[in-house]
Amino acid sequence: MTDLIRLTACDAVDLLKSGEVSAKEMIAAAFDRIEAVDGTVNAMVIRCRDRAEAQAETADRDSLLAGLPVGIKDLTELAGVRCTYGSPIFKDFVPDFTDIPAANLEANGAIPIGKTNTPEFGAGANTFNAVFGITRNPWDISKSCAGSSGGSAVALATGQCWLASGSDLGGSLRTPASFCGVVGLRPGPGRVPRLNPGDPFGSMSVEGPMGRTVEDTALMLDAMAGRDPRDPISQPAPDRSFRDACRQTPPPKRIAYSLDLGGIIPVDPQVRAVFEAALATLADMGVDLVETCPDFSRAIETFGVLRGLGFVNGHRDKYADPAQRALLKDDVIWNIEFGQRLTADAIAEAQRNRGTLYMEMVSLLTAQGFDAFVCPTAIVPPYPAEQLWVDTVNGVRFDNYIHWLAMVSAITLTGMPAVSVPAGFTPEGLPVGIQFVGGPRGEGRLLGHARHFEAAVELTAGLPIDPRGSV
Repeated sequence: MTDLIRLTACDAVDLLKSGEVSAKEMIAAAFDRIEAVDGTVNAMVIRCRDRAEAQAETADRDSLLAGLPVGIKDLTELAGVRCTYGSPIFKDFVPDFTDIPAANLEANGAIPIGKTNTPEFGAGANTFNAVFGITRNPWDISKSCAGSSGGSAVALATGQCWLASGSDLGGSLRTPASFCGVVGLRPGPGRVPRLNPGDPFGSMSVEGPMGRTVEDTALMLDAMAGRDPRDPISQPAPDRSFRDACRQTPPPKRIAYSLDLGGIIPVDPQVRAVFEAALATLADMGVDLVETCPDFSRAIETFGVLRGLGFVNGHRDKYADPAQRALLKDDVIWNIEFGQRLTADAIAEAQRNRGTLYMEMVSLLTAQGFDAFVCPTAIVPPYPAEQLWVDTVNGVRFDNYIHWLAMVSAITLTGMPAVSVPAGFTPEGLPVGIQFVGGPRGEGRLLGHARHFEAAVELTAGLPIDPRGSV
């Protein structure tokens, strides 16, 4: 059983398909590992073993995932399984439906074994909430795992599951991947269908996969993606699978890069050192590196406006109800109130700025001939778990909890797929990731380029890990 948790998802699926291991054995291995480590890191906060074992009885070895156990972020509904959204308002909520990303996973042979922790409604890049508490970084349990898909990242890094789902508005798949030494992909809008009745045409927040390797992540994307009429912006799956594209894409030849997105955000010296080493690795691979980027000078303001608008849309009913409002955390209230103060002119300007940034990134990745754009994922290494958010870097002070996420939120605005890949470690042994950004609808090619980098740095063999350090 110990050996099973160390398999990649792709290798585990191969064993399941061949019949060398059963879905029940994989579930048992996962729950043995959960019992061994999750009391320390608090990642798999809701468990559904009975449901999983019932699904294992009819697991289809010929399906894409063949009965592989997976973790589902606690923002995504699973029928009959508690779903809190990290909020005391919903601490006892049990939905009678399954959201599309999880339903697609199940239809393709995945077996959900539990729900992974998230900050309240995914608001924030440190995974803690009033229902389940703090999720800790296994590389040093005194540190944050980031968020909002922090529970998924930690579950993967500690071997509690082989794949885990997440969502990403301003970096929620990518930042925890960087902090925990795993892979997190933000697909382009519409690539993974989802139920979003409040904003069905919205393109800021997306669902996506996390894995311990790039190829595992591509496999999970294959199991999540596809056209669904309930999501008006969803796209058909491509003719060639993402996993095949990931394996068959040649190494990148020409990459644009920026340490700080043209100076809009400071970067900690330890992250800078890992990023520069990653650039050296790419150069050794024969990649032509050019320091250039789109004009991100309005990105922080633009993202703030569009995020605020989204929070009004998604949470105004809770805010208007005094009983529910009293249970909302301050950061959620701040986002809603900021959004309510927006003017039509401010919203129009933000939408125009986003359109301009999209066209500049399209030009960079098509007309100018770059295979990808590369930048750091997070501007700092993992910080103390009890610290709510990063307020100062290199003497620059941030005035709100989303400002420090500009490295990822700016990329969100471009609408391009982006993946965080482990790149190295700080002198204290804390993971640091870098972010590869690909062209429109280019997830497969992007994953292929990232896979070549992953092979060059050779960091994936170290996972999963036992939790380290002390509180």
